[in-house]
Amino acid sequence: MNLIETFQNLVAQVPELLQPLIVALAGAIPFIEGEGAVSIGIIGGIPPVVAAIAAMVGNFLCVAVLVLASSGARQAVVNRSRAKTAALAGGGTEDAAVEVDDTARTPRREKFQRAFERYGVPGVSLLGPLLLPTQFTATMLAASGIGKARILFWQALAIIGWTTAVAIIVGSAVYAIR
Repeated sequence: MNLIETFQNLVAQVPELLQPLIVALAGAIPFIEGEGAVSIGIIGGIPPVVAAIAAMVGNFLCVAVLVLASSGARQAVVNRSRAKTAALAGGGTEDAAVEVDDTARTPRREKFQRAFERYGVPGVSLLGPLLLPTQFTATMLAASGIGKARILFWQALAIIGWTTAVAIIVGSAVYAIR
């Protein structure tokens, strides 16, 4: 809660031109994300459309960086594992099987895996914000080997949808009070 108050105070203290940047920064933080950031912006006096766009951009840019980094890290691990398997097989085949260590099961990972098996990439992306921050969901999808473009497409839809819904609700409430 203190972090949200800090962003609200910061929005109130900076010039109008910089306020959307603060909202975008808030959108990049897990658990605040686009939904919390748009609320911070609207309550701070930024027009709802501007606050929503800033929150979406901040949230999506963070997710995109994490997806690209996670995909790259996964690819490096897979390539190294393939090379190691080929070397152990005596320089053998290109089709060497890659084993993934599945022993590191955390409660978050278990929750993600159950949701992924049930709903797939679209469901996890669109319903994910109810369970985990989009940054965690997107990173786990990338680490699972799902294509970057597919993850980013569904995450973008989720960020746009959830942020827009919250912007409408918060914007209506704020303008009803005024």
